[in-house]
Amino acid sequence: MTKTFSVWLLAARLRTLPLACSSILLGSGLAASRGAFDGGIMALSLLTAILLQILSNLANDYGDAVSGADNGERIGPQRAVVSGLISRHQMCLAMGLTALAAVVSGLALLITVFGEQWLQILAFVGLGGAAIIAAITYTVGKTPYGYRGFGDISVFLFFGLLGVLGSYYLFTQTLEWDLLLPAAACGLLATAVLNINNVRDIETDAASGKITLAVRLGRNRAIAYHWALLGAALLATVAFLLTQPTGFWPWIFLPALKPLTDAARTLRQSHDGEVLTGALKKTAISAFLYSLLLSLGLALS
Repeated sequence: MTKTFSVWLLAARLRTLPLACSSILLGSGLAASRGAFDGGIMALSLLTAILLQILSNLANDYGDAVSGADNGERIGPQRAVVSGLISRHQMCLAMGLTALAAVVSGLALLITVFGEQWLQILAFVGLGGAAIIAAITYTVGKTPYGYRGFGDISVFLFFGLLGVLGSYYLFTQTLEWDLLLPAAACGLLATAVLNINNVRDIETDAASGKITLAVRLGRNRAIAYHWALLGAALLATVAFLLTQPTGFWPWIFLPALKPLTDAARTLRQSHDGEVLTGALKKTAISAFLYSLLLSLGLALS
């Protein structure tokens, strides 16, 4: 039983979950900075985001195994389906159960927030349905969009704009244009995490027909793109904070920039898969810390 549990933990890829929470935390911090916060709403939002990320991870494991993108040449952590630890049927069942759990959690969240405001509930149900479809079709289906170079825009939208603005709206039921800046910053950093993963896997992805944006750009331009993502995220954050009467506290996010840039330098200098896996982990953790510290700073301001 212990071994079975560890296999499912492997498939769930727990290391990806903090990044999935970044947009919720940032939306919560923005709401707190404007006098609107509820711990129950944040908890249900985090639970729903985590379930959607696990669903995406399971679907990615399944889809890459079916397509052949996962093979003996792949760099990085072991995958459950291609290694035979979990059967395709078991993975499909787990995907269905996780999707159901995400639906239940999401509906509980919406009823808590909106009560009987059915139009608002239906609007968010539509967004939630889109998130579930996007999580599955990233690597599953006849034409998975993750294999056609559209993964970056999906990550930017769901981990940035929709995640931050949607969670903020759940607290306040209002939106302001200036919130696009921190939401974009969060999405850009999440996209940088995906990009460093895709640069690491650029050769094996190209060989298996998985045409990510990094494959389309080529290694050198993908590295330049990575720096552009980091720079744009910083500029968006600074532009937002300079327009807010927030004081010192929100600027505590700045130390998270060093590990982000250190990992970007590693990406430029190394072709070693294990080294780049370390840079990927550093980028993911640093992107989470960036959003967490910014959120805490906003809440304290």
